[in-house]
Amino acid sequence: MFEIIPAILETDFSEIEQKLEKVKGYARTIHVDLLDGRFAPNTTFLDPVPFTKYKDTFLLEAHMMVDEPVNYLKPFADAGFRRFVGHIEKMSDQVEFVARGQMFGEVGLALDKDSGLDDIKVPLDDLDSITVMMISAGFAGQKFEPELLEKIKQLRSKTDIPIEVDGGINDKTLLLAKDAGATRFCANSALFVGEDIKKQWELLSAGV
Repeated sequence: MFEIIPAILETDFSEIEQKLEKVKGYARTIHVDLLDGRFAPNTTFLDPVPFTKYKDTFLLEAHMMVDEPVNYLKPFADAGFRRFVGHIEKMSDQVEFVARGQMFGEVGLALDKDSGLDDIKVPLDDLDSITVMMISAGFAGQKFEPELLEKIKQLRSKTDIPIEVDGGINDKTLLLAKDAGATRFCANSALFVGEDIKKQWELLSAGV
């Protein structure tokens, strides 16, 4: 199943809420970027509590670009998040993260631009998904790097689990990622570029 997933990277919950309200009625899943300033030189809103308001409206997915993402699992699960994607680059124990994450919902691992499939230390069949960054993780609005499509192709040859792509996704790059084997497409700048969310959603959805 192919899916467009709005991605939100903000420092203020009022901005997050504006975007959540815009995609009501369109999106089933919301991808919330969490940055602590240690993974990358950027920080986002990190308080899970206000998201509780939306736990029955969306499937909330936490994209954990943080130091030791295992520590964020329970607080965000308590707020209603049901999918947890942790970056391997700041994770000391992938097995522990996956095991604990499965106590709260779906769990996946994320690979930053320079990480390879050999850096994954758990069986792919133990995961609910894999997220492949098409940019260097940490900032929205970056340009899609097509040479990273090879990583998706290699991954798809090894597993049937959902492959999520994040970074630089628009109506054109979505098609490239889809052809490479991706099934979930996180869109930030391309979706929230203007006031007409319906137009942008339809433009992206045409590719899936």
